[in-house]
Amino acid sequence: MLGWLRSLSDPLSSATNAARWENVAEALAGYRGMGPVRVGNAAYTQIQHDAYGQIILSNAQAFFDDRLLRPATHEDFLSLEKVGERAWQMHDQPDAGLWEFRTRTSVHTYSAVMSWAACDRLCNISGRLGLPERERFWRERADKVRATIEREAWYAPEARFGATFGGGELDASLLQLVDMRFLAPDDPRFRATFEAVEKGLRRGEHMLRYASEDDFGLPETAFNFCTFWLIEALHLVGRGEEARALYEKMLERLTPAGLLSEDTDFVSGELWGNYPQTYSLVGLINCAGLLSRPWTSVR
Repeated sequence: MLGWLRSLSDPLSSATNAARWENVAEALAGYRGMGPVRVGNAAYTQIQHDAYGQIILSNAQAFFDDRLLRPATHEDFLSLEKVGERAWQMHDQPDAGLWEFRTRTSVHTYSAVMSWAACDRLCNISGRLGLPERERFWRERADKVRATIEREAWYAPEARFGATFGGGELDASLLQLVDMRFLAPDDPRFRATFEAVEKGLRRGEHMLRYASEDDFGLPETAFNFCTFWLIEALHLVGRGEEARALYEKMLERLTPAGLLSEDTDFVSGELWGNYPQTYSLVGLINCAGLLSRPWTSVR
């Protein structure tokens, strides 16, 4: 996620810096012989445009939540507008994407939707602050980004959205179209996209990020956070019992310490990848809230 900082400065030579900051320890076999073992991380050379939307989304609540001790101010809004300006500039530009592809760039639908969300939420914040001119300004930009996404990310052969502009690839991040409020759960376009993603990426109780070959070969494990995205989508489209059952399966995978890893082997069920993984735990918490009965229903 630090890749967005790189995009604010002049481009550097990725090859030169990768050699300087990341190299392979040839003498080490790696865990269970699954080398190569890499020293350092060349990810800092990558550009990820979704970060601008992430920043604004994580701060928007401060303008609306009256419970906060220190509500956000007009000065805070002015700071976020600078981030929104960057989101607007980059919404249709290629990046490494959410999954930090090393060897290729595309205009990723998820990054573009995050840019839309940045403009959309700034519009909402402007209304909250009583700034009609800025509200119109950001609504116009949000509408333009939306139009671009609906045109460029639409995969006509299957009447659904694709993971990149002009492409039909499947990616679990497409499930976020509904969570970001870009599409409603009952929108036929989301239903078609969800059906394709589930068919192409679901492996029983697990969800892949994508099924195509990446810089390291074909995916061999499921990404736990994507399984939580699947649970959210199932719930939102009315498949609540299925969502709850899948969530309970995820609870069974918690370690004795109540933690989760980044990935799960979708054949053996063994936990893999970074441990503990905050992404996975955020998904666990988000779904707990989503699937819980509201306090108003408790008798």
